[in-house]
Order: sequence, then structure tokens, then C-alpha cells
Amino acid sequence: MTVVRSPAVAGMFYPADPQQLAHDVAGFLAAAQVCQLEPKALIAPHAGYIYSGAIAGSAYATLKNIAPRIRRVILLGPTHRVAVRGLAMPDADAFETPLGKVMLDHAAMRSIAHLPQVVVSDAAHAQEHSLEVQLPFLQSMLADFTLLPLAVGMATADEVAEVLEAVWGGAETLIVISSDLSHYLPYAAARLIDGKTAEDIVEMRQPIDHEQACGCTPISGLLVAAGRHHLKPQLLDLRNSGDTAGSHDQVVGYAAFAFTEEGDHVRH
Repeated sequence: MTVVRSPAVAGMFYPADPQQLAHDVAGFLAAAQVCQLEPKALIAPHAGYIYSGAIAGSAYATLKNIAPRIRRVILLGPTHRVAVRGLAMPDADAFETPLGKVMLDHAAMRSIAHLPQVVVSDAAHAQEHSLEVQLPFLQSMLADFTLLPLAVGMATADEVAEVLEAVWGGAETLIVISSDLSHYLPYAAARLIDGKTAEDIVEMRQPIDHEQACGCTPISGLLVAAGRHHLKPQLLDLRNSGDTAGSHDQVVGYAAFAFTEEGDHVRH
């Protein structure tokens, strides 16, 4: 029997109706500035689509030219509801969204199961939105892929990097880090802090801390691994909820980055 992790935030963070969801995601992707890139890794935000969907679209639109070759996605996001030591895999066979099921990559899961920082926790995944909200974008861009979802709790950048190294793969493997930036600051303060965070990421200065990004740990781990593989991050989009659908009183920051081989720069 196939064990399926059902959607937890459909109808809240994004539409539960498949047609509406597909329409909304297509709109975000179509509105993104087209960048001719071949990213190995992306950083994308994970708020409700009304707030951060456009910024996520800026990240996923970069996959247009390489989508046919991507067969496996390594997806890391921070835990919001359940405390975890290390990186948690689910005990499941598939993740489901209104757009259908995504089968999990059990071979990849087995390849990292021996690492002391890797644990199995269905509880960490059951209500977690940071990974789930990325899936409709991946389902819309990629024809057929397997997924390794990892909910990242208390870990070091080196521990995350070690896991990424184990599943790095080749051109068939895409790494996605799910993270928002600053939380609940006034608009002007958020712009200042998020601008500095974006600069830190582009310059590959780590660690990124919890005041800068809720997904700071997986971001920092990616920066370590990216340095070893000579990847360079590029900022694609930087906005906050005050720019998209919220007030300017308390905003949440969002950014999209693509990590590419050195020399593969944005070409519009």
C-alpha cells in the first residue's frame, strides 16, 4: 500500500481547487522576468501564494530550458511546528497536492539514512507548509520527477552540506531551499535588512542567521556545498508582503535566487 502525505495547507496557503491552483501558478510563472539560466539550486519563499507566489515564480521560471532533464528534486525547508534535531525524512511513499502525487525517492533516502543528522519523523512533515507550497510549482514546471523532502531543524551548515553532497547528483538533480527572509518588521526596516541578507547570500557569506531568514540553516548549508562545487548565486527577485498583498506596518521578506555554474549569468 502506498503511504501518502496528504496536503495540509491547500485552501489556506494556496487554492485547493486543482484548476484554480494550476491557473494561479501559471500566472506567477508567466509574470516572471525570463532568465536564460541553468540552475543547479534555487532558493524560493514559502508564504501564502497571495504574498510570495510571484517571487517563487521568479525562481521556478528559470527552469524552463532545463526542465526536461530534471528527474529528481532535493527539497529542504525549515520546520515551523515540530522541533527536530537534524534533518527529518518522512516515512511515506508520496506527497500529494491538488495537482496530484509526487513519488518520493527511496534510493536517495536510503543513501543518507546512515548519517547521524538524518532522522525519520512524520510529525515534522504532517503540518509543515515550507515544503508543501513548493510542490505545485515543481509539478507545473517538471514533467516527471521524484522528491527527497527534508524538514530541517536544529543542525549545522556542515551537517546540511554533508547531506547535500550525498545526493548532489548531476544535471538530473535540482536542489530547492525553501525560505522566507525577515519577519514582521516595518517596511523600510525590512527592505534594509533583506537587502543585506540578499547581499550576504550573493557574496556567499555564511552563516545566515535566524533574524535574516527562517530557512537560514538550509541556506547556509547550500552556501557551503555551492562553494565546493563552484556555483555562484544570483538574485532574481527581492520583495516583501508590503509589495504584494499586505500593509507596510509589519511585512515578511521574500527572495528568489538561482545557483549556477560560474560564468552562467542572467541573460534576459
